[in-house]
Order: sequence, then C-alpha cells, then structure tokens
Amino acid sequence: MLDIRRLHMLRTVAARGSIAAAAQSLDLSAGAVSQQLSALRQDMGVDLLRPDGRTVALTEAGRVLLEHADRIFGAVREAESAVAAVRGTVGATTTLAALPSTVAGIVAPALTALGADHPQLTVTCLITDQAQLRELTLGAVDVVLGQRYTHLPEETPRGIGVSPLLDDPLLVVTAGSRAVEQPVALRDLATRSLALPPPTTDCGQAILHACRQAGFTPAPRYVTADITAQLTLARAGLATALVPRTAVDPTTPGIRTSPIEGHPVQRLLFAATRHTESANPTTTAVVAALRAAARQAARSA
Repeated sequence: MLDIRRLHMLRTVAARGSIAAAAQSLDLSAGAVSQQLSALRQDMGVDLLRPDGRTVALTEAGRVLLEHADRIFGAVREAESAVAAVRGTVGATTTLAALPSTVAGIVAPALTALGADHPQLTVTCLITDQAQLRELTLGAVDVVLGQRYTHLPEETPRGIGVSPLLDDPLLVVTAGSRAVEQPVALRDLATRSLALPPPTTDCGQAILHACRQAGFTPAPRYVTADITAQLTLARAGLATALVPRTAVDPTTPGIRTSPIEGHPVQRLLFAATRHTESANPTTTAVVAALRAAARQAARSA
C-alpha cells in the first residue's frame, strides 16, 4: 500500500524543484527525504524523478503518480473537513499566509477579533509575498490573504476556493499634508523621481503596464518592494510612490495621498482556502474575520 507521507514528499519535491528545498520546507534533512523517495520508488518499481540540471523533475511515471496523489490528498481534505463540520467547533491551530502590505490594515485587526471570539485558536501567520497559493496547495498553510492586479489574468490553482475581500487601488504618495488632493494623471508622473517596486513583482508589473498605457515607460530612481521604504522616501520629498491604499495609514504625518485619475491601478485582495464540500469551521472563522477587517479598512479609507 502506498505511504501517503512519501507521496507528500514527492509532491513537495516536484513543487519546489529540489530535494534540498523540499527538505527545508518539510523541516527534514535532505537525506531523510531521499530515503523516503527511494522507498517510494521501490514500492512503485519505477523511477519517479530524474536529474534536470541542478534540480530534479518528474518522470512520466512520476507525473502519473502525482495526478493520482492530488486526488488522494483531495479525498483526505474532504474527510478532515467533514469530520470538522460534524464537530462544529473552531479548532486549536491554523496557519495564515498574508502579504506584508495587508498586516496593519487587515491582518492585525482580524487576528485581534479572532483572539476575542475564539481564544482557543492559535493562528500562525506567514508574512510573505512569494507563491502563497502554492503553499496552500501543498498544505503548508490553511488560508491565504492574496492579491491579484486587474491587468493580469485570473489564475486560480485547481482545488482552491477564492473569496473576494476588497478592491484596493494604488495611491500617488508625495510629501505634504494628510489631505487627499485631486486625482493625479499617471502621465504627469513621467518626469518625477519615482520609488517603485521591482518590475518582477505583481505590483511592479501592474504599474509598468499602466504607465505604458499612459504613454511612457517609468524609469524609477528608487527600486524597492518595501512599502515602508517607499513611504519614507516620499515623506522626505525624495520621490513619488505608488502604494496600495490599505498599506497607507491615513494618520501618518508628512505625506499626501491622491487617487489616480481615469483608470486606476487596482489590486483585488482575496482570501483563499482549499476547496472542500464540507465547510471547515476553523478556516471559515478565519475568512470571516478577514472579511470583516477588510470591510472596516474600506470604511476607514
């Protein structure tokens, strides 16, 4: 009989590209993972992985096995959720992955509310902007607070359910008073000193796409994905930044925020969970808290 733990290791290696990376994410030694994969190969009687440069890739047999593994893990999730639904109570632990830019406006208020409503629940929070949905499909996290920019196609992995939380436009941030000014046209930023995220990030791609539509290609003087650094540069009068609304504290002194005229650069915040037929009370409670915090953030904007 197949060992589900070994299947999970194969799945993790395939997703992360190497035995070393998989071992790190599983909190195991590379030798332990290699041993379990060798045992799985013996169980199946065929090679499941092959060298691919400095990484490894699935063989044809490995791809076939992984397709079945996805269905097996889906059935396990269904069983766990069905039992949790019968129990009907919020569990003791869960894991949330969230974007750094959502911590102050949404995550912290949501976790505070969860602590008051469900004191037995411990939420471990992974603050990252890297591949959250992959972590969700691998079972490394239970809920993701993610983002999608409107110029990008919607790509939701199979087996993932998404709940929209908030439309979160980017604001033009400069030095000045807290008062919101009249909308600023993107084309007017062409000659300004800009602090922008790298074009390899979702936000950087969205800004680059919008600026090109406005007739210019931005040449930022400062390139950083750190929103705190962007706001510091703006407050010092060194740059103009484009920052999501929920990442800007409206009471922060020394900055002025303005909406983008015409077609704003819009990101959509969402909560994602693994889809199951039976609702899991724990993940349902986390998503509800995120939704309530997002509504409050929208009212406070």
